[in-house]
Amino acid sequence: MNQMTTIQAQIEALEQEILEKKRQLVELRKSVGERLVPNYEFVTSTNKQATLLGLFGDKDELFVIHNMGKGCSYCTMWADGFNGVYHHLAAKAGFVLASPDEPSVQEDFAAERKWQFPMISVKGNSFTSEVGFLKENQHYPGVSTFRRDEQNNIYLCTQAYFGPGDDYCVPWHLFDLLPSGSINVQTIRKLNSHSTFQLTNNIAIGVKDYENAIGFYQDILGWKVEQIFENEIKFSISGTNIFIENTGESIVHFEFAVEDIETTKSLLLEKGCQITKEYSPKSVMVEDPFGLKFHLFETTR
Repeated sequence: MNQMTTIQAQIEALEQEILEKKRQLVELRKSVGERLVPNYEFVTSTNKQATLLGLFGDKDELFVIHNMGKGCSYCTMWADGFNGVYHHLAAKAGFVLASPDEPSVQEDFAAERKWQFPMISVKGNSFTSEVGFLKENQHYPGVSTFRRDEQNNIYLCTQAYFGPGDDYCVPWHLFDLLPSGSINVQTIRKLNSHSTFQLTNNIAIGVKDYENAIGFYQDILGWKVEQIFENEIKFSISGTNIFIENTGESIVHFEFAVEDIETTKSLLLEKGCQITKEYSPKSVMVEDPFGLKFHLFETTR
């Protein structure tokens, strides 16, 4: 047996040992036992009231991801990973990401990252502390799982903390396979590092025949209704939010987030764009000289 064969055999044996240790770890975590928890109340990223029970949806189990917020680029990388497999996770159990950010910050950041999972704000809430992810005013990243019984009692089941090299963020294991390894890895804050314009997952479509359009998109194309406003309905499909508006004309608006809206507006006006509507100093509608219409807003720092 040559040296290469010996090393490969050692690798395979160690992989099997690690797999077995992981199975043991899963069972050890579950052996901690469940505990009954209250039906906590939250505010979602869309500024709606929610309860822990409501987060289960039509499932009997629930994942709650404890995220440190927009300011943590590492937490963002974990969340990016969950977003890619969210449809698999949501098919098995409820899934929500909790962070201490304000709902408006969560909503804008989720749009920038194209996150499709629901989010709740735990700012000023005892939930994170009582389940063990807030210690001495410091938020810690991780995951808690819950189940509900037939009487809708809620039980905290299993928990795990997150950190570089754990089993919940794939990039670290891929980095480790590189000759340079995972040392000095810098996480990327922007999805589009080549531009100051970050395309969000929000699209607004103005329609002529509003009532029939709503029926068509919901019943024929299968879009999911998320929120209903006056003369506007928010749908979602495949991670994209589509706002259907009763405008009386056919029109499509995309959306971009920028860090400095004043500098961006000056640049766009210089290049022949028009500000067609101003919602606030940091939120405007723009039309460029070539026909593209879009919402432009300054992301919350």
